[in-house]
Amino acid sequence: MRLGTPRIVVAGLAGDSGKTLVSIGLIRALVQDGIVVAPFKKGPDYIDAGWLGAAAARTARNLDSFLTGITGIEEAVARSLPAEVLVIEGNRGLFDGSDVEGGSSTAQIAKFLGAPVLLVLDVTKMTRTAAALVRGCQSVDPALNIGGAVLNRVATTRQERVIRDAIAGTAGIPVLGAIPRLDAHDPLPGRHLGLVTAQEHPNSERTLERAARIVRDHVDLEAVAALARSAAPVELRPAPPLPPGAPVTIGVFRDRVFSFFYPENLEALEGGGARLVFLSPLDNRPLPGGLDALYIGGGFPETVAAKIAAARVRMQGVRKAAAAQLPVYAECGGLMLLARELIVGGASYPMAGALDLVVEQTARPQGHGYTSGVVDAPNPFFPPGTMIHGHEFHYSRLIGGADRHRTVLSLDRGAGAGSHRDAIVRDQVWASYTHIHALGATPWADGLLTAARTFCALRQRAATAPA
Repeated sequence: MRLGTPRIVVAGLAGDSGKTLVSIGLIRALVQDGIVVAPFKKGPDYIDAGWLGAAAARTARNLDSFLTGITGIEEAVARSLPAEVLVIEGNRGLFDGSDVEGGSSTAQIAKFLGAPVLLVLDVTKMTRTAAALVRGCQSVDPALNIGGAVLNRVATTRQERVIRDAIAGTAGIPVLGAIPRLDAHDPLPGRHLGLVTAQEHPNSERTLERAARIVRDHVDLEAVAALARSAAPVELRPAPPLPPGAPVTIGVFRDRVFSFFYPENLEALEGGGARLVFLSPLDNRPLPGGLDALYIGGGFPETVAAKIAAARVRMQGVRKAAAAQLPVYAECGGLMLLARELIVGGASYPMAGALDLVVEQTARPQGHGYTSGVVDAPNPFFPPGTMIHGHEFHYSRLIGGADRHRTVLSLDRGAGAGSHRDAIVRDQVWASYTHIHALGATPWADGLLTAARTFCALRQRAATAPA
């Protein structure tokens, strides 16, 4: 397919440069003007993607060649069409990626999609040096189309004027906006893993409207739209959909706390024949009957540990279901939920107890970044020998019980559950700190669906067997 849709990449020189503010403000402003926006986040990021999706009132997708390969990027873009403009927020610095060559970087994504770059510059305590930074980016990769800049955290009108003139004279690109220092009035509050999620924010719509107003007041929207329209057409080769199999029912723990799911993961299960039932670990009712598997993604169980502990009926249901051989796939926050005990701030909270683990929430990150490894032992979901590329970002660690469970994923990159191992397996339960993307980990959906169908057949046989 030929991609001719206008598109733009919003990039920065480092994290916390203002990319997300500009991206969500730009998206919401375009939506207010009646434009259909397809939002994307470069890299393994659930939180920013959630804000981008909320701004566009559409599903935001992640673009990351380390996780999914180039074919996954093509598929993600194809699934977001039709749209009138694509807005892609970068991550970290423009050239930061999985290796010294900038593999899987924002720059790589921009070039592959033929998208011009709008470079957001934090100009705190600088003037002409901003022009040197832009010129340096141009020199690192002359094939990259850096089409304009937005200045962020501008202190004075003089500073803005000097930087505008310096960038135009040195780098030859226009400055398309200048956002003043917001300081305590920044609409995007953060916490230990980044921003507060859009699902948890008490005034997410007001925040998005404020971001749109900031961008309208300080960025030339017409010039940005013209830059997006300058994107050259590119050819994409999305994969054809796979035929669905026998229907099964999969419970998914997804609510305002457990919100870390790539849309493609859920789509892969639904496309394979699964009916998804969305549940909350905070709901103190029994698990619904007729489940053939359980999928528990990531989130922030540490922020509601007392409420999870109080949902005793739900937690007991998870424990009993796992003991009855229900297939359970859990990532990060899901691992914490399956543990026997979660320690937060020195206080202990009982969790589901499907795994005999004690997990401690810490003040410092215990694993952050890409992971890669090979499945080296039998398990319910992946054939041994499967290579897995994923990512992790967790402030928790196992401080008890890990020696009583086996792990099946040998890591050559990443921290995992410790000692370069990840993926704790017990019966039909898989619990890992590694998050995977279905467009890259192609055996995952098939494995979970197959396990669910096996359990479904056993459940139905037991229901029809004579007493």
